[in-house]
Order: sequence, then structure tokens, then C-alpha cells
Amino acid sequence: RKICVSSSLQRKNLAAAGPEKFTVEFIQKQVEEFNIGKRHLANMMGEDPENFTQEDVDRSIAYLFPSGLFEKRARPLMKHPEEIFPQQRAVQWGADRRPFHFLFYTGKQSYFSLMHELYGKTQKIEKYQDRLRAKGLFSKDTKPISLGTSRWLSKEELEALLVETISTHDYDRFIQLMERLLSMPCCATEEDFVQRYRRQLESLSKRQAVPTVERDERGVAYSPEAVRYWGAGRISFNGRDYLHYFPVRQDREQLMFPLQFMGVLGRFDLECTVSGGGRSSQAGALRLAVSRALLGFLSEGDGETMRQAGLLTPDPRVRERKKPGQEGARRKFTWKKR
Repeated sequence: RKICVSSSLQRKNLAAAGPEKFTVEFIQKQVEEFNIGKRHLANMMGEDPENFTQEDVDRSIAYLFPSGLFEKRARPLMKHPEEIFPQQRAVQWGADRRPFHFLFYTGKQSYFSLMHELYGKTQKIEKYQDRLRAKGLFSKDTKPISLGTSRWLSKEELEALLVETISTHDYDRFIQLMERLLSMPCCATEEDFVQRYRRQLESLSKRQAVPTVERDERGVAYSPEAVRYWGAGRISFNGRDYLHYFPVRQDREQLMFPLQFMGVLGRFDLECTVSGGGRSSQAGALRLAVSRALLGFLSEGDGETMRQAGLLTPDPRVRERKKPGQEGARRKFTWKKR
């Protein structure tokens, strides 16, 4: 007999079933339709279908279907099915309906398998150190794993790698166990395993556009923030001496720090123009301008040193707007009973 259920109960049953599963045949069909649609779109835009990239697809969709919606996920899009449909794991059980992995019933078999393997690596290093101690060859002055230009995988990256959802506590436990492995003297024996869960950091100095030294008709270098090499150390802001323009000592120290940090204090003449903001914000803006102007006279290694010191990082703070119904951005009107 047919059992009638309400729509709300049906929605609950669908939610309890978890995310929708997509078969391999369904994904392949979607990929074929995407490729056909991309060729049609290229012909519509008068482009070569063989060299029509995803950037061209996005640009064409934005041109053909302009949208003013603020939510980007609500705008028209045409992405590869692998980006639209979530990644899924293969079937984890055989024809007899028995799971392949012994940690299947934990609910997070990939995560606990990783933790199990990580603990096994730790035990392996401890046994190796015990053998060295027994032979009298153990020394704590061993070469550690170089981690200077890398970072741990983030929680989202680790979830994508494991194809599982983990909690913050699980992620913290993973990092703690990794740090414990790195604290062991002979951890270098498992360097390949550790590097699998780290990502290299791109040097920001490579992305920093080093300004070229422009020269006028006389061959003299110039820029809006003029830094003249082998000068007499004269500094002026908006045509005024910096001692009068910045009467506060802290602002002057902040401004001179790039020159002092690179050991060229008193060897440049600075002629700067600045506007807007207060004295403190102007000093910060001028420090960034002077640091960027110095890049044209320094080597790449010195530029990386300045970046690590924070001299090439602009201040992201902006003035907070005034709120309606308030006296200022945060300040409230004085409360009166009547």
C-alpha cells in the first residue's frame, strides 16, 4: 500500500541521507555537455574553440549575462563539472558488503588512518634513536628538517586531501602530533612524510614590483618620492624641513627606520610630497614610499630582508565610517532622560 508522507518529513529524510551522490557516468555526461557548450560559446564570441580557456569562458558569460547581484554564487556561471560537483571517494566495501579498511566504522577512516600512520612514524623514530643510544652513536646535534619557507596544510586543505570533514579539534590534534614528530632529534628520517602535509610559501619579494630608476633629460634619477644616492642627508616634506613638518619624535623615527635598517642613513636626499590624513598616518605612508623607492638601489636579497621586516607591507586599516543614529563611528549620543 502507498504511504503518504508530508513534504517536511520528506525533506528531513533527504537531509538525513547526507549529500547527494553522483555516479561516474553522470559526471562524464556533464563533462561532455560542458565541452560542447564551451565550443558553442566560443563560436558565438568569434573565438577559436581549441584555445578557448576558462578565463575566456568567464569573460564571455559576464558579457552575455550581466548581473548586478552582490552574491557571486547567485550570478550566472559556466564551470567545469569537477568544480561544481563535490569530490567523492570510491566505494569503500566489496561485493560481500564488508568494508576494505579496518577503520571504516570510525566514520573518519582517512583521518584516523593518517593519525595511525603518523603515530607509527613517531614510534619508528624512537626505536631508531634507541638503537643509536645502545651503540653510543646518539647525538642531539642532528640536522633538523628545514621548514623556513613552508607552512602546514590548513584545515580546508587537509579536508580536501582526505575527502572528509574533520573538526577543529581533530585538526589541532593532527598539528600537535606533527609538531611532536618534528621535536625529535632524528626527525629528518621522515622528511618526505612531513613535506607531504606542508605547502611552500611564495616569496612576496618576487611579486613586489621593483620600480625602475627613472631619469630626466640631465640623466638625474627622479620619482614622486625622490631618493638621491650619495646625497647630503637633506630631507623635506611638501617643501618644509622634516623637523618642522614632524615635530613628534616618534613620527620622525618611523620615517627614518627604512634608511637606518639598511644602513644608508644620511646618504640620501629625500624630497617627498604627502597629503591627507594626520601626521601619524602620513609618516606611515611616507615610510612605505621611501622603502619602495629604496628597492631600485638595493639588491634582491636586501629587498627580501626589507619585506621580512614589514617595510614593504602597506597598512590595510581605513577610517571607519560614521553610523546613522550615532555621533561618530563608535561614539553614541549623550543619553538624556527627557
